[in-house]
Amino acid sequence: MLNADPTPDTGTDALRDRIAAELFTARERTAGLTDCIDDRDLTAQHSPLMSPLVWDLAHIGNQEELWLLRNVGGRDPLHPEIDPLYDAFEHPRAERPSLPLLPPDEARKYAHEVRGRVLDLLAASPLEGPPLLRDGFAFGMIVQHEQQHDETMLITHQLRQGPVALTAPPPPAPAQAEDLPAEVLIPAGPFTMGTDTEPWALDNERPAHQVDLPDFLLDTTPVSNAAYQRFIADGGYQDPRWWTPEGWEHRNRAGLTAPLFWSRDGGQWLRRRFGTVEPVPDEEPVLHVSWYEADAYARWAGRRLPTEAEWEKAARHDPATGRSRRYPWGDGEPGTEHANLGQRHLQPAPVGSYPAGASPYGVRQLMGDVWEWTASDFRPYPDFRAWPYREYSEVFFGPEYKVLRGGCFAVAPVACRGTFRNWDYPIRRQIFAGFRTARTVEQN
Repeated sequence: MLNADPTPDTGTDALRDRIAAELFTARERTAGLTDCIDDRDLTAQHSPLMSPLVWDLAHIGNQEELWLLRNVGGRDPLHPEIDPLYDAFEHPRAERPSLPLLPPDEARKYAHEVRGRVLDLLAASPLEGPPLLRDGFAFGMIVQHEQQHDETMLITHQLRQGPVALTAPPPPAPAQAEDLPAEVLIPAGPFTMGTDTEPWALDNERPAHQVDLPDFLLDTTPVSNAAYQRFIADGGYQDPRWWTPEGWEHRNRAGLTAPLFWSRDGGQWLRRRFGTVEPVPDEEPVLHVSWYEADAYARWAGRRLPTEAEWEKAARHDPATGRSRRYPWGDGEPGTEHANLGQRHLQPAPVGSYPAGASPYGVRQLMGDVWEWTASDFRPYPDFRAWPYREYSEVFFGPEYKVLRGGCFAVAPVACRGTFRNWDYPIRRQIFAGFRTARTVEQN
């Protein structure tokens, strides 16, 4: 059992305050995503790709209990009989509606009871000593876990049919976007990829290591809806030249003709966004495209997807100092002027937005707006060590998954940084994913 530190520690108190604030922010968002619809919608499965929202709600509480109350606090289980129901590896998403899940009110009560005990534990925790406690890592891991499930629940809301349940103001208009160059040069040379110093970084972000890259050119902004419509109009979905063999097979099998949620009405493209049907805005980054579609567009454009290392160098490397930053704009936490994060808006900002969030090379919107597909398979870094459990990263390593970088408008700042790695199958389109393209500099 943990005992409170008898001597005041300003640094520890500040860390406790930060953890408490992050826990509150995450739970407030969870409540907003689950209180806006009735019990029927909470218990329904809106897509076989997603869990019922009530499963996510209780799973959040169950993981918080497992890691904080039991592993850190040494407490006895509150309801051990429900553990198997909320084990993400024991039951695939398609099976979860048939399980004897906690009803909505009981799920809320359970998550609330766990949270109350966690706050008591936090007040008594020294936040030092064992690795799980050091710098509040276990608490930070759980905050990120809840925010990641909030993003998943927002995806479920996008897939859900029915009346509008979520609203948010549009993002601000970009500043001087028309004056931006189409691409920027990232000069050859080494940089530090990954991290050894980010206290809440997850295992796949570690360790820091040197990567030496040749010159390459990278899009200044993500690919826009207007640019993607030119690919469609040019027959991009009908021409196998632009697709990998696996991509072309999937395109035909799935009948892909446009991004998910797009439809054609006469001469206009429309999209469905959280229950509202609206014209596709030309100026926004394209959204809800699979890796295969992103790769096909890049080939059609005479370009390619950037590798994961190229993306991270463009986002983190400061050529003036030679060091890697936490974020494109520096080491300070994300502000509203830097990036479209945290579900403040329910759509990407127009391309060219957030000049204050640009990297030293002048690349914009590397954080927020849309997850960006990269060319890379999800692999471990050199000297990777699975911690604190294999199932977070290690079991997913391999060529089946492609890496996405940078977060999106649905990602919380606490779960988004220059080293953060996301991954998914190359067929996935329900996620808030877009892309930007790169090209190799020809050597004389």
